[in-house]
Amino acid sequence: MSGGSRTVRKAEVRLKWDPSHWEQPPHHLDIIATTYSTDAPYGRPVYVVHFDCRSPDGTINMSRHSQTGQGFGYVEVMTLELDRLAPSFARVVVGVAIHQDSGLKTFGDLSNAGVLVVEGYQELLKDDFAQVSGSTAATVAEFTRDPSGAWKFHEMVRGFDSDPVIFTTEMGSAPQF
Repeated sequence: MSGGSRTVRKAEVRLKWDPSHWEQPPHHLDIIATTYSTDAPYGRPVYVVHFDCRSPDGTINMSRHSQTGQGFGYVEVMTLELDRLAPSFARVVVGVAIHQDSGLKTFGDLSNAGVLVVEGYQELLKDDFAQVSGSTAATVAEFTRDPSGAWKFHEMVRGFDSDPVIFTTEMGSAPQF
C-alpha cells in the first residue's frame, strides 16, 4: 500500500543495506523516530528514539540494530506501539540517517538499501531510497492521531542533507512545497 492513509495500532520499521567493501569504512545507518505533542505537532520533538535510546514509556524501541549492514535481510528494526502512546501525542515521524563519520555518504552510495514499514503481515511501505539518492537522511513514515484517537499511517519519503543529530531537529518540520 502506498499513498493515502491507513489506521495502524502497532507498526514495525525495518531497514537493510549491504555492507561496504572490505577495504572501506562500514556504512552505518540508523532508524530514528521523533514524537510530537498535540500542542505542537510540527514543533520540537517531545523525545527522540534511536539505537541506544528507547521511548521513556517503552512504546517505541529498537529490537535489532546494525552498525555495518551485515546479516540477512533487514538488519535494523524499530517497533512502534502507537495504540499505547499517551493522548498527549499527536504525531510520530520515522526516518533513516546515514552516519557521516568517514566522509560524505548518500543513499546513492549504498547498495541494496531499503526500508519496509509493516503492521503485522500488511505491508504499508516498501522503498529503496532511489527518489532520495542524493540525500544523507530521509523521512519515510508519518503517523498522526485523528480526532477519534486512531493512528493513521502516511507515506512520507523526503530527503534531507544533514547528519543524524541535526536530522532529528528537521525531520518533523512541515513540508516545503
